[in-house]
Amino acid sequence: MEPTGRRRWVIAEGYIPSKSHGPEPQMTSHETMCILNSSDQDATVQVTIFYADREPVGPYIIQVPARRTKHVRFNDLTDPAPIPLDTDFSSLIDSNVRIVVQHTRLDSRQAENALFSTMAFPV
Repeated sequence: MEPTGRRRWVIAEGYIPSKSHGPEPQMTSHETMCILNSSDQDATVQVTIFYADREPVGPYIIQVPARRTKHVRFNDLTDPAPIPLDTDFSSLIDSNVRIVVQHTRLDSRQAENALFSTMAFPV
């Protein structure tokens, strides 16, 4: 199968609320990057996080096996540093093979939850 996607993606919007409503971990407020690797080669994905008031942090390294998908919560990224809560951020996503990236957010700060999803920007 011909690989789908691009090697570089951007998610310009990011924010993880410090408060959540509902059972954990399912209803913990979060940001997620959904990565599809349709190629026949494993993907090594490097994520760099940008902030308004400090230097970028990264790379965070994520492995996505060939012909697989992986959903990664930004909340779970810890190496080289956890992403701070209640802080605006953007992400630059680079891969050694073509991938597709989608962005999803669950905001559960109140009982009436909000979930949205959008495609990342292919570069």
